[in-house]
Amino acid sequence: MAKRSHTWAVAKAKAKFSALIDRALADGPQTITRSGRKAVVVVSVEQWEQKTKPKGSIVEFFLNSPLHGSGLRTTRLEGTAREIEL
Repeated sequence: MAKRSHTWAVAKAKAKFSALIDRALADGPQTITRSGRKAVVVVSVEQWEQKTKPKGSIVEFFLNSPLHGSGLRTTRLEGTAREIEL
């Protein structure tokens, strides 16, 4: 069964906060509107962690870069560190 999204006005979301949480856990992301405009989305922790989890390592990122194997060469500037006043 496909998870469906549901929209709640902020006043209804406040009044039925527990139901809002239950719906986010059972049916997926729940959108809360303020003054008729989308304001925030409530999602389960599981969905949040899945969406925000890093995808691969930094090494994989560079290996998958379109510049990998392009022959691009960079040079490091040699010299002393900048002096700063604190």
